[in-house]
Amino acid sequence: MIPLAIVLFLNAAFNAVVWPQFYKRVAKDPRARDENGKATPFLTVHVVLISIALVLALVSALLGIAALTGAL
Repeated sequence: MIPLAIVLFLNAAFNAVVWPQFYKRVAKDPRARDENGKATPFLTVHVVLISIALVLALVSALLGIAALTGAL
C-alpha cells in the first residue's frame, strides 16, 4: 500500500500547489470581472474547477493516510 499512498500524496501536493497559483492568475485576468466589478462566468467556472481540484487533493491526502495506516 505504500506505492498507493505515495501516488495519492503526490496528487494531493500537486493540486494544493498548482491550483491556488492558477486562481491568482485567473482572478487578475480582465475577463474575470465585468465593468461593474461583478464576477463573470469565466471566473465562476474557474473557481468551481479549482474548488473541485482542492477537494480532490484533500480526499487524496486522506486516502493516502488511510493507505499508510492499513485502513484501506
